[in-house]
Amino acid sequence: MEILEGQTVGIDLGTTYSAIAQLNVQGEPVSLPNADGKTITPSVVILGEDNKIIVGPSFERMSIENPRNIVEAIKRQMGNKDFVIVHHGRKYTPEFISALIIKKLKQDAEKMVGPIVNAVITVPYYFNDVRRKATQDAGKIAKLNVIDIINEPTAATLAYAWQKGQLGRPDLFKGEKTIMVYDLGGGTFDVTVVRYNATNFRVLATDGDVMLGGLDWSRRIVDYIAEQFHRKHNIDPREDPETLMQLTQECEQAKRDLSNRAQVPLNAYYKGKNLTLAMSRGDFERLTADLMQRTRDTTELVMAQAGVGKGELDEVVLVGGSTYMPVVETMLREVTGKVPSRDVTPEEAVAQGAAIHAAILEARATGGGSRMAQAVLNRLRSVTATDVNSHSLGVKISDPNNRTRKINHIMIPKNTSIPFEVSQKFVTNAANQQRIHICVLEGDAIDPDACTTIGDFRIISLPPNLPAGSPVEVTYRYDKNGRIHASARELTSRQEAKTEIVRDSGLTDENVDTFEALAAEYSVE
Repeated sequence: MEILEGQTVGIDLGTTYSAIAQLNVQGEPVSLPNADGKTITPSVVILGEDNKIIVGPSFERMSIENPRNIVEAIKRQMGNKDFVIVHHGRKYTPEFISALIIKKLKQDAEKMVGPIVNAVITVPYYFNDVRRKATQDAGKIAKLNVIDIINEPTAATLAYAWQKGQLGRPDLFKGEKTIMVYDLGGGTFDVTVVRYNATNFRVLATDGDVMLGGLDWSRRIVDYIAEQFHRKHNIDPREDPETLMQLTQECEQAKRDLSNRAQVPLNAYYKGKNLTLAMSRGDFERLTADLMQRTRDTTELVMAQAGVGKGELDEVVLVGGSTYMPVVETMLREVTGKVPSRDVTPEEAVAQGAAIHAAILEARATGGGSRMAQAVLNRLRSVTATDVNSHSLGVKISDPNNRTRKINHIMIPKNTSIPFEVSQKFVTNAANQQRIHICVLEGDAIDPDACTTIGDFRIISLPPNLPAGSPVEVTYRYDKNGRIHASARELTSRQEAKTEIVRDSGLTDENVDTFEALAAEYSVE
């Protein structure tokens, strides 16, 4: 991606909070504050009248708004072609709502650094190709030149190693470290094991869940008090949107308070009835034990896939605001044998790592100009990274043992270092076949219906009288940015077809242009 003239930043587009950062002239990643002077902005959008938008409102502001105008946790819908928000007769996609959040971050940060043109935007490691494309589209709609998408744990690792003074400093750091990044945000969860030295870091294994985060812990408290309320008064406070919003805000605050206090009061008021309960930290941890167990299972799986045992990690790095829950640290000590590190700020590390990656790309492409000292530029240019794919990539084929049944044949297993390319030979199913249909799947399940279809293409005009069993060579490739390319060749006639995945979901270029023009009409506060 070409880097344009103007400021370059890193953006953490989060489920519950977002942040923007830049590498300063001294080579330090700095979070850029919003208009309220805060370094994180709630990923909440209020759709107002006359194209007026409020991004990142306070709890107090939200409490006086019609809940139907409030959009939260839109990141969980990224890439979902069936999800739209209808407001005053207009339909808004998750990409458009996300673009409004980015626009707010951008315009507030520009008051400090000047016009922002280029950006690296982060995504959960477990985002598939469709969700990644949707994130890029959101950046474009917000009038940014998205120079790269970077995985959140990779960004956090960059921030950690850079701020430790180890990355890009072979004169100071001679060894090698293996660390785990445990990233539990408001709406998504990743755990990743990374090994790095002064000039290179590579991901050994990763896994996660794009539908697990702090929101789920908060909702458990909401459901608990609502059920108690119903038991006492025979009415459910969740049935009224305004009451549910107020209750959710109170339970969110209670969750946070329980990180520092042994017990908190919970209050619910609805239709003239009220209920007050006391919740202890132990109650809360028991109520959400299955959620924490899900993160523990994933942590143990990734450690096994990376080939590291208890006590063998050099560091466990906490990322994401939900890691402030004490039970997280307790669980990780049990699993890894290490006391987790808070050397990076959990809410800011991902944006700061994205800023470092953005500066690396800028330094390589443009030489960095005169904004940074030569020593910083040299340090940036020396760093390389090796990522892995978070999802297996397969092709839909006929089951050799049952020709009427289709199966997912995995071509590139998950946790393969990228870039990576593989070719494999298959055969045609029938005599005199006129075309070959290649269906590209993401996922590990043998059943194609349990996987995500991310694209397809065809070889057409095959020669007449081609016998059944004629050889076909299929090639899959992950490029260094994690984007997918596929090609196929019928070896008898040498007919060939290739594609950079034609997605069956997400926005077209025309849609992006339309939403970009629409976003420009909106006033974001």
